[in-house]
Amino acid sequence: MAYLESMRVFVRVVELGTITSGGRDLRLSPAVASNRVKELESRLGVRLLNRTTRNLIPTEAGTLFYNHARKIIDQLEVAEAELSGFSDTPKGVIRVLAPLGVGRRWVAPLVPEFVAQFPETEIRLRLSDRAVDLVHDGLDVAFFLGQLKDSDLKLRKIINCERVLCAAPAYLEKYGVPEVPQDLLDNGHICLLLRFPGSSEYYWMLNTSEGFKKFAVSGRYDADDGDVLTDWALGGHGIVNKPRFDVSEHLASGALVEILPQTPPASASFGCLFPHRKLQDPKIRLFIDFVARKIRQKLMLLPTLKKPEL
Repeated sequence: MAYLESMRVFVRVVELGTITSGGRDLRLSPAVASNRVKELESRLGVRLLNRTTRNLIPTEAGTLFYNHARKIIDQLEVAEAELSGFSDTPKGVIRVLAPLGVGRRWVAPLVPEFVAQFPETEIRLRLSDRAVDLVHDGLDVAFFLGQLKDSDLKLRKIINCERVLCAAPAYLEKYGVPEVPQDLLDNGHICLLLRFPGSSEYYWMLNTSEGFKKFAVSGRYDADDGDVLTDWALGGHGIVNKPRFDVSEHLASGALVEILPQTPPASASFGCLFPHRKLQDPKIRLFIDFVARKIRQKLMLLPTLKKPEL
């Protein structure tokens, strides 16, 4: 068992690039993780990692061992998942990624409820709006909100979310109400953008009478956190493009006003991605089904929200 655990540590160190990151992922201190790798090298009689100024690089022997070790761990996880199907009690760790805003409001509150229902499970939730590599980062499930690009991962669509352009009354009083999409470009409007390295959202896709068209909007503010954009919009600093459910309460209260309803933004899919091998793991299926059911129920109760498309 110690050999297997050392193998797990080595695999995560290689994938995450540092002893600290690999150990943290497995809830081990850097000292313990380092000792596990050293024990592995001693057992095998070869150096597996070369240290650079910033990270660790596997040696030729380390790369060879990593490839085999990764396959062994994957097969072991598949076997454990299949065996857990014989039990009525799912158990084990589920590593989950979710977008910042949706993760805080919708996914995170469901975690204690799921664990209370299945007390032998353990959820490790990461919140980020940035794109990640599920396999490289060792994730089991990644929730997403947006337009999904082609992927080799398994997709489970949960709901189709209507998007809306909106701004605070104070902003519209100062800058005027856009009447057509071109006004966003020509009349000095400030558009609040969700942008970060690798982001594709440098434009807004609006549904015009001629079909969907791209509008290269711009503004004085951008951020990599959607909640920050909402706060800026509420403060009267610009126009924001958000899922309707995300701003439904502000629209209902009048704190934000919908604009250009005749040419709305393209809707966003909310769903999750997971590696194909995770299909055999009952606890993964249970968690995805649980979150999907609960979020659909919550969305139906929100004010000013039309019945969502499933």
